[in-house]
Amino acid sequence: MNVCVVAEYYPRRRDPVLGVWAHEQALATRAAGADVRVLALERPLPPVRAVRSLRGAIGAVRAFASQPRRERRDGIDIELVRFLAPPRARSYPNWDRWARRPLERALARLERDWPIDVVHAHYALPAGGAARAWAAAHDKPLVVSVHGGDVHGPLLAGPGARERIGDVLRSAAVVLCNSSDTLSRAGTLAGEAMNGRVVRLGARAPAAAPRKHEQPTVCTLGHVVARKRHIDVVRALAIAQERVPGLRWVVIGDGPERPRHEALTAEAGVRAEWLGQLDHDAALEQLARCHLMALPSVDEAFGVAYVEALACGVPAIGCRGEGGPDEIAATGDGILLVPRGDADALATTIVELLSDPARLEHLSAAARRTAAEHFGWDACGRATVAAYREVLAA
Repeated sequence: MNVCVVAEYYPRRRDPVLGVWAHEQALATRAAGADVRVLALERPLPPVRAVRSLRGAIGAVRAFASQPRRERRDGIDIELVRFLAPPRARSYPNWDRWARRPLERALARLERDWPIDVVHAHYALPAGGAARAWAAAHDKPLVVSVHGGDVHGPLLAGPGARERIGDVLRSAAVVLCNSSDTLSRAGTLAGEAMNGRVVRLGARAPAAAPRKHEQPTVCTLGHVVARKRHIDVVRALAIAQERVPGLRWVVIGDGPERPRHEALTAEAGVRAEWLGQLDHDAALEQLARCHLMALPSVDEAFGVAYVEALACGVPAIGCRGEGGPDEIAATGDGILLVPRGDADALATTIVELLSDPARLEHLSAAARRTAAEHFGWDACGRATVAAYREVLAA
């Protein structure tokens, strides 16, 4: 079975963390019996936020210029499909149309030497929309994975985007959603004609557990953007540090909000270490050295960072009422939920856990069990390949 993965977010030399979960799923499906190749969409222009300073502009241009068209990552062949498009915010409902022709040419080249059985697009737009005409014309089933961006966020404010996404989801042979909440939201956009199911993403831990930090340490893993709510962690730690001597904060990730939050952290007197964006293995090792993971983000469809923390034996704290964290919490122990935007409740939970070593150790063991039983990449790979086989049989 030859499966062509089409993804805007996929690791590449200039950004080895981008969409790392898509690569992990590709590896898992390969292990479950599929032969996988990847066409990664590449808009060869740095985002606006990266060019607001001369230094940022130079670094971004160098990164894009040095990016090869083809890579091989963990034995999977990846071809970057370059396309030009206006800024996403102004053209999101039509972004797939800008990528369609370059992607169709790449699919045709791949098909000549390696007959494609299934096209698997991550996100309805732009990947699903760009791939669907070619898939239909060549009688290839189109599988679309929905991760959150298709069903959350400001880009869905306009009816054009909602209608376009719903149209792509209806045209897919099957839609794979990372949580029940995502499935429900996708169904609202697409209607009863959508064939959807939940396929949860997985997580893994470092091969050897690293030594924990000597001081009590809270980690936050994620892009430093407003919806991840790093600001709530800053406020909570400013309160908690009065009751937890030596309390530290390790932040893994980068983003446009980082300078502002670094300044707020310094003002609050919170002892923080900003590690920036790390490659996946290094990020997991740093996460595993911490005692807790606090990520009170909103509009969270799933949250790979939570299950990665659980796999590392690091209890996680998320927000109650968010689809992903609620579903993860329902599978087993290891994640605790606090009210949205409530820094006092977050501080109380941090203090209670770090002040009770026995409870923390028990929760850490429970977190590993929850991850192993419900969020393994092996199970994800088997479920994904089962979906491929069903649509091929149909």
